[in-house]
Amino acid sequence: QLQLVEYGGGLVQPGGSLRLSCAASGFTLDYYAIAWFRQAPGKEREGVSCISSGGGRTNYADSVKGRFTISRDNAKNTVYLQMNSLKPEDTAVYYCAAYRTAIQTMCVSGLRPYDYWGQGTLVTVSS
Repeated sequence: QLQLVEYGGGLVQPGGSLRLSCAASGFTLDYYAIAWFRQAPGKEREGVSCISSGGGRTNYADSVKGRFTISRDNAKNTVYLQMNSLKPEDTAVYYCAAYRTAIQTMCVSGLRPYDYWGQGTLVTVSS
């Protein structure tokens, strides 16, 4: 069974940091581009960041550039999202997602190609 599981959400004060992890089971992430999405209450799901299967290409939403960093460790079959300088508006459920691709040098920021999704982890930024 192919599965993605997110870890690392929680409550953090504004200005704080969290690192989210996305662990795959049942398949290897080597040939998959991975993305993080988030959905705040009452809002649509939006792309936060993505990373190519080769790891050399990353994209970020303007709202998180310079604060968030996506990375992957294929040996551990895990993708990470380091979130620094967190703001209340970063509060949301964060999801990781994957799609298989033969192109190692790009990733897609939109929802459409992502076939596998985790269950989400809640991040709350509040004092």
